[in-house]
Amino acid sequence: MSHGSAHPKEASKAIAVLHPTEGSSVSGIVMFEKAEKGVRVTARISGLAPGKHGFHIHEYGDCSSVDGTSAGGHFNPAGMPHSGPLTEQRHVGDMGNIEADKDSNATLDYVDALISLAGPHSVIGHGVIVHEKADDLKSQPTGDAGGRLACGVIGVMKNQ
Repeated sequence: MSHGSAHPKEASKAIAVLHPTEGSSVSGIVMFEKAEKGVRVTARISGLAPGKHGFHIHEYGDCSSVDGTSAGGHFNPAGMPHSGPLTEQRHVGDMGNIEADKDSNATLDYVDALISLAGPHSVIGHGVIVHEKADDLKSQPTGDAGGRLACGVIGVMKNQ
């Protein structure tokens, strides 16, 4: 067993801690874990208006701007059109919507076949954004999901 930090290409788990953008109270945690048919994405997010909110991986792991725009556009290494998470032709970062209940909490748990934790589709070092409105899964290039309510950077987690 080697000591020290794991090299990113060997990562089996990654995490993003979401912080609210200016004027927002949305926060949460998104975890990514290597699974048999892709990467299992689990999320717990609070502070949302009830209903659906666009949920995407963005190009840059930069949440320094007050409105989250420093994270850039959707992570799209293959140059595909925007779509939903179950569509083959889509941005790697298209995770669709997360739905908040009447208490403003949302959870997500699914396996994404396009996301990876290594190679050209690796999401490590990229940003996660929760949007103000629902992603309609068709408007280009963003799904018309509105403003950015929270931003987090995906980092490598210690393998347990």
